[in-house]
Amino acid sequence: MSSASVPDAVHKVADILAQVEQTGVPCAPVRDQLAQGDISAAYAVQRVTIQRRVAAQDRRIVGRKIGLTSPAVQRQLGVDQPDFGALLSDMAVPDGGVVPAGRLLQPKIEAEVALVLGADLPHAETTVADVLRAVDFALPALEIVDSRIADWDITIVDTVADNASSGLFVLGGAPVPLTNIDLRSVRMTLTRNGEKVSEGSGSNCLGGPLNAAVWLASTLAAMGDPLRAGDVVLTGALGPMVPAAPDDAFETHISGLGSVRVGFSPHASAIPDQGDTQ
Repeated sequence: MSSASVPDAVHKVADILAQVEQTGVPCAPVRDQLAQGDISAAYAVQRVTIQRRVAAQDRRIVGRKIGLTSPAVQRQLGVDQPDFGALLSDMAVPDGGVVPAGRLLQPKIEAEVALVLGADLPHAETTVADVLRAVDFALPALEIVDSRIADWDITIVDTVADNASSGLFVLGGAPVPLTNIDLRSVRMTLTRNGEKVSEGSGSNCLGGPLNAAVWLASTLAAMGDPLRAGDVVLTGALGPMVPAAPDDAFETHISGLGSVRVGFSPHASAIPDQGDTQ
């Protein structure tokens, strides 16, 4: 989509979200700036925002995240399908790393299965078999979600425009081929400062992470922007997300995949628990 063909409202919302990035002050919901329930316009905002970020700094798209994989949250936001956002190279945090103060506005964390592709997925009618052939390996992952919208007051339009409420992500370091694991049956536990705060299973993610990957691959291929070899795919939360506060340390263990850890600076901003799942 050329800049000339993008509606003014899309640029306006992208400008609002860009100002939040610059000032660190969350904004009011952006849904009223677009036609009611216009998810297509929200994705247009997302594309403009990502194009600007890539063009302005030394960043590149390294994959995609899937959100809204929980049926309960889909009902809450009045939708019947997931959403997606882009993962940029500067969003990656090393296993065991610490998120510095001021990096995020309203962080929450959830545990997921990450897939790393070894082949393209170019077909709009992607099958599970296509995904199985294309995936090089799986990893345990932590997604640190964030919202530029004040108090997480979001609808589907707000979160899609805001790059699916993406923040940062952390990948484990021991790849596991899919021939060695059934992702539907994996069990997840997430601890905060050594105390269990979330748990779930692979089946909680659209019935299984592969189902989520099939949806994403088909959706992106139909939009003319397919998943490519080397892409990281965060397939969606295996259990409820939890807030991240100053000096917190998180670790998730996913059966068959191993563990991954991340910490937060003692001076990061605390966030009240919203009790939802992206």
